[in-house]
Amino acid sequence: MDIDTKEKVSEIRRLNDEFRTTFRGGKILFTASVAALPNMVKASALEKVAEFKDFNEANDPNGEHDFLKFEHCNREFIFSIVYYDKTLEWGSEDPADPNQTVRVGTLMLAADW
Repeated sequence: MDIDTKEKVSEIRRLNDEFRTTFRGGKILFTASVAALPNMVKASALEKVAEFKDFNEANDPNGEHDFLKFEHCNREFIFSIVYYDKTLEWGSEDPADPNQTVRVGTLMLAADW
């Protein structure tokens, strides 16, 4: 599968933005260090993820909106989206097809990366 076509990248970006802003259509995970943070910090960090719009060539070279970094509550956070098949066992063969892809977003501290 060629995911580098403009149409595929555009659809992947649309699906990633929809998932990132609504948290629907996939799963959200926290690393252990994020899970240990107070609930208020986790909730407000997820709000930052949903509101993030500062994608550019430097932080989004593939144009998929699948990775972002931000400062919040004196911490540096990272949110990353990975594409899995419906069984969550393998990578998705076509991340542009929501019928065969589950998006998994992980919120972590930059130190976890």
